[in-house]
Amino acid sequence: MSVDPNISATPLPGGPERTAHDAAATGSSTTRRRRRGSVHGTNWPLTILLMVCSLSVLLPFFVAVSMAFKTTDQAVLGQAFKLPAPWSLEGFREAWELTDFPKVFAISLTITVVSTVGAVLLSAMASYAISRNWNRRFFRISCYYLLAAMFLPFPVLALSQVKLSGYVHLANPVGVIVLHIMFSLSFNVLLFTAFIRSLPEELEESARMDGASTWRIFWTLMFPLMMPMAATVGIFTLLASWNDFMMPSMIIADPSLQTLPVVQKIFQTQFSNNYNIAFASYLLAIGPSVIAYAISQKWVMAGLTQGAVK
Repeated sequence: MSVDPNISATPLPGGPERTAHDAAATGSSTTRRRRRGSVHGTNWPLTILLMVCSLSVLLPFFVAVSMAFKTTDQAVLGQAFKLPAPWSLEGFREAWELTDFPKVFAISLTITVVSTVGAVLLSAMASYAISRNWNRRFFRISCYYLLAAMFLPFPVLALSQVKLSGYVHLANPVGVIVLHIMFSLSFNVLLFTAFIRSLPEELEESARMDGASTWRIFWTLMFPLMMPMAATVGIFTLLASWNDFMMPSMIIADPSLQTLPVVQKIFQTQFSNNYNIAFASYLLAIGPSVIAYAISQKWVMAGLTQGAVK
């Protein structure tokens, strides 16, 4: 097919002026994007601050690992930033035996697991009842009462709690479990209530139309949907319970039933000069909580972000 050379191409509306205008607009938009990129690029002051904060955590951890794997002769030299040569498990063996680690670990693990499970279940049920009955005065007052308890931490009520625990014969790990659940209830209800309000009530209405009871709706429908927040509440309770020193030291009367942080404090006082044994015992104590948080951190962030918006 041939084209008549006498026929000229029809110019586009606007001609060269429009082409120049489009090019100028494209260039200006590219410049704005570059400027925005430079404005919202790397925030060096904040980056440096985060690096300093990270070093303040990583350096002590490096010292703990370095000293824990040294022999007694190497630890006495006090060269904390020098790597062990050779690496030794002598400190871990001594700490394992001197602290009776299996027994103490079992006590701490029992208290932590029961406290975490109890706190999650009780907080979830209380929050569900409050959030779905907010128009009733009793539930609103109950929520305010629980939130007000956040301003009364255990150190403020320590003396009264110690006396009450002795009166009801709970000066033992069971009393610590009960107090861990009660003192974590306020914060947990706050998190759970905000999360439950973001869940659509139409799901529950559909289940009720099918004949499901409130108890069945909670366990088969709502609680599975609350798992992200349950993971968040669980890890917060787990860390607080595992690392708690004051409550077990004041509530548990029998020294043979003390938790790992209390035993670590006693051990530190007795073996403060045996650095490799002391640091090995510290790593044994913090290891389970670090592993638990590393595994569950994605669920923690998911629960917080999903409960933040509706």
